Amino acid sequence: MSFVLGREGDIEAGHAGELGTYRALDGSEGAPLHIDLDGPHAMLVVGKRGYGKSYTLGVIAEALARAAGVAPVVIDPMGAFDTLEADADGEPVPTTVVEKPAVTPASLDPKSWCALLGLSPESGAGALVWQAAGRCETLAAMRAHVADADAPGTDKRAATNHISLAESWGVFDVDGMTAGDLGSDDITVVDVSGLDAAPMNAIARGVGETLYRARVDRDIPRLPWVLVDEAHTFFDGVARSALEMILTRGRAPGVSLVMATQRPSVVPEVAVSQSDIIVSHRLTAEADLEALDAARPTYMQSSLGERLPTEPGKVVIIDDSTETVHAAQIRRRATPHGGDSPNASDVPVE
Repeated sequence: MSFVLGREGDIEAGHAGELGTYRALDGSEGAPLHIDLDGPHAMLVVGKRGYGKSYTLGVIAEALARAAGVAPVVIDPMGAFDTLEADADGEPVPTTVVEKPAVTPASLDPKSWCALLGLSPESGAGALVWQAAGRCETLAAMRAHVADADAPGTDKRAATNHISLAESWGVFDVDGMTAGDLGSDDITVVDVSGLDAAPMNAIARGVGETLYRARVDRDIPRLPWVLVDEAHTFFDGVARSALEMILTRGRAPGVSLVMATQRPSVVPEVAVSQSDIIVSHRLTAEADLEALDAARPTYMQSSLGERLPTEPGKVVIIDDSTETVHAAQIRRRATPHGGDSPNASDVPVE
């Protein structure tokens, strides 16, 4: 018999993806364990480095790529998920990798533009950028709007310099990724691994905003799933508001969020409290354990730290939808894992 995380019904009740198997007390594998892909969810995958956090995110990505009716998108800050497009064992994993991603300037609202450029909206330069972002669809038009504004020259020069800085990142384009591009049945891997924190966050904010708006306006039929590795990096920047919007308001339009992080203690409390499924690999830092225990549900009798596994690939899962807790083994990936660390012993000796 298969159990489906995230819903009351059995595996015949809607789309589901294979996640792994139950883990018995003696360490042996038990019955299959699946995850609901039919409805929207907020998921948090945590674990210290080397214990399988990104691997688990890849397993979920494979399942989504093989499911109908969903539009999965991976925000990839480590360049670890392009292997999804490699030959797969069994059913194919249709994948599109975007190596040089760009979003439209209009995908960020005026407040986000000021935050992205480190400008206070109350400052002269910040007010000019706010106005330009609200009225223009290209960076060139934003610069022209600033140049024509009735404002002190120092404020205009500062605003123009900041807009030019954003342009130098190469992540804004009026022909950037659209909801139609991101809403396909392929899994879209948005590779932001070569970018600094600010442009990386701009891409993540644009992707999140674009997909959320598209579903609110019913512009795309498929239900988006946004998967974010190293999520703490994005909660520290302008992407935070888009991620929190999906967490708190994504259920109604059908937008899901899957966050993976080594450091649950540095993501906002809402990321833990709003997650209806938490998948935890090994954690040892006291602050990280306390962050998860603070959100421990009443139906979980013992602390999470007492139940955490010690081996890679093994997890404890809290499923708030069914108010159950599971010990599980994550299945093997069908595509190669791109997140392994290199070893000096693998380097050929000349």
